[in-house]
Amino acid sequence: MQQLIEFMVKSIVSDKDAVSVNEVQEERATIYNVTVAQSDIGAVIGKGGKIAEAIRTIAKSASHKRFVRIKFDAK
Repeated sequence: MQQLIEFMVKSIVSDKDAVSVNEVQEERATIYNVTVAQSDIGAVIGKGGKIAEAIRTIAKSASHKRFVRIKFDAK
């Protein structure tokens, strides 16, 4: 899942080296913290948060088969 999120984010941003995805395991959820360059934050969030929501939707759909909840945070 971490690789999927990293692939999607790197496809959007211009500074691919600044992208990092950290996985944090909690009791009932897996949280993925995504860090990008300051200049790319708008590209990842998108107008009205539409791109971030699309990434969350794809990640949640992919994790549904594994019975894992996913929270996606862009920082």
